Amino acid sequence: LLLEGGNQTSTFELLLCGLSDQAQQQHILFLLFLWMYAVTVAGNLLIVLAIGTDTHLHTPMYFFLASLSCTDIFFTSTTVPKALVNIQTQSRSISYAGCLAQLYFFLTFGDMDIFLLAVMAYDRYVAICHPLHYMMIMSLHRCAVLVAACWTLTSLVAMTHTFLISRLSFCSKIIPDFFCDLGPLMKVSCFDTQVNELVLLFLGGTVILIPFMLILVSYIRIVSAILRAPSAQGRCKAFSTCGSHLVVVALFFGTVIRAYLCPSSSSSSSVEEDTAAAVMYTVVTPLLNPFIYSLRNKDMKAAVVRLLKGRVSFSQGQGQ
Repeated sequence: LLLEGGNQTSTFELLLCGLSDQAQQQHILFLLFLWMYAVTVAGNLLIVLAIGTDTHLHTPMYFFLASLSCTDIFFTSTTVPKALVNIQTQSRSISYAGCLAQLYFFLTFGDMDIFLLAVMAYDRYVAICHPLHYMMIMSLHRCAVLVAACWTLTSLVAMTHTFLISRLSFCSKIIPDFFCDLGPLMKVSCFDTQVNELVLLFLGGTVILIPFMLILVSYIRIVSAILRAPSAQGRCKAFSTCGSHLVVVALFFGTVIRAYLCPSSSSSSSVEEDTAAAVMYTVVTPLLNPFIYSLRNKDMKAAVVRLLKGRVSFSQGQGQ
């Protein structure tokens, strides 16, 4: 069975079969995915609103936090709602055009998450290691340029991968994942995917490993600076913050590297491992980000409380 995807965009449908087909497990999965999605969207939206409405938080660090929260909302919204609909309706289908659109936006927001984590680590490095030059180095204009550059790069990378996938034909409709991703789509292709694999290895390695190395270098320098701090209490607080950030980074990058840079077989256990890794970086990490990066922060918690009580400070800020 040869399915020419590119010529049948209106009628060609694929089946997303990465989740369990047992009725009891599907009920549990639906409730679990729905809960995680609701908490992710509510938590990240709360952070965006709190930062946007509180003039005290209009600084580079919180600008990047708001960008990360926006990205996480879009990132998880690319895959989870469709999975929820498919579980609820007992349908696994997704149109070919819908699959390519999902792939493009998933890659764009996923790569944006990676870039923003690297930019945020650099921001913390500058703040801790070069505090006197912080406002000059991380000016508002430079922050905006950094985020715009990240969006441009991620869009180009996602466009490249999506275009290469659109040139393939498929031997099977069954995609061994709960959303359209590069690996599962290449596995069911009838054509030689060597070009796709090489581009994935090169671009994926660049987009994933370079930011990961930048994060590690930034935190190594941050830890080195913290160790030289005279205050034991300050060191403990800084280590606590850095430690929680590194947990999220390790979780996110570990599962992403496993999914994209480590080849897997087509065995059922490998497919299950791939799906578990995909759930970690598409659902769990966006869920954790608000709590790890924002809600453990005293200023952030105060802004959230003011927002929930209806006392936003864009009006207060001018009177203080």
